[in-house]
Amino acid sequence: MGKFRGWHIVAGIAAMVLTGILGTVMGLNNTAAFMASCVAFVAVAMWMDSRITLRRRERAREAAREAARQAQEAAGQPEDGATLDVEQPKREGSGG
Repeated sequence: MGKFRGWHIVAGIAAMVLTGILGTVMGLNNTAAFMASCVAFVAVAMWMDSRITLRRRERAREAAREAARQAQEAAGQPEDGATLDVEQPKREGSGG
């Protein structure tokens, strides 16, 4: 996915276009098709953003674990199974 941070917007726009086309084919008037498209945009963009965020958090946790393991090995300490972990948010939606 690289450095581009707008994948959730791209997915939302694609959902909006598809929903608009389907709404028109189903015979909805322009206002109804547009409103359905907007709802699809928001739903897909938010879902996609949450999935991307989960992946990034997991990658950050793995990097922290690996750095802690390497630091422990460099210090000459035996690995005791206790690894450092990224602090978990206190509630859903905080942190990160």
